[in-house]
Amino acid sequence: MGSAAVAREDQRIQQDVLAELAWAAEVQPNEIGVSVQQGVVTLTGWVDSSARRWAATRCAQRVRGVRAVADDIEVRLPGSPGATDPEIAVAAGRALEWDSFVPAERLDVTVANGWVMLRGEVEFGWQRRSAERELRRLRGVRGVTNLVEVRPPAPTETDRLLRDVRRAMGRALGGERVEVAVHGDVLVLSGVVRSWWERDQAERIAWSAPGVREVESQLLVGD
Repeated sequence: MGSAAVAREDQRIQQDVLAELAWAAEVQPNEIGVSVQQGVVTLTGWVDSSARRWAATRCAQRVRGVRAVADDIEVRLPGSPGATDPEIAVAAGRALEWDSFVPAERLDVTVANGWVMLRGEVEFGWQRRSAERELRRLRGVRGVTNLVEVRPPAPTETDRLLRDVRRAMGRALGGERVEVAVHGDVLVLSGVVRSWWERDQAERIAWSAPGVREVESQLLVGD
């Protein structure tokens, strides 16, 4: 593809991302800037919550042709009095307790200037992700640092792990696009998928596998 064609494609992607931001009710499109270079989208500007920042990133990822998203959006809380750190901490504890799939009793939350620090231990990687997702939605949260460790209840057999994950990938995505490998206690995904939805599905499957401590996604989005 020549430089002129690349420029036209980047312009189309930029317009589509802006349209997607305007379409999404949970985003403030007028406060977010979008630039595109060779399919890589950079988001700038500011929003009033971590949840809106996350939603804006997801909007960009949904657009066809987007290969990667660089999130440079800043979270600025409104000037009017908002949730205090103690209020955020209480809300975070309740949110974790209400999620029946997250072992809230094994997690610890601290909050400083609207930034949430999450520590503790869980048995499955998807529990780690679920806990973070719950906290990002809370009012007043600027961001989340997830330091939760995944400690499986029993040692993992590498051959069985690879076999089970590959079978699950095959059921959901066909399996031929995603390569799975294990490096130490890290499950590594590589290959090229057709959409961000497929990438999300591959990562979800990987995190759901028993015994997975960490997932490293090297998946690219392309045709």
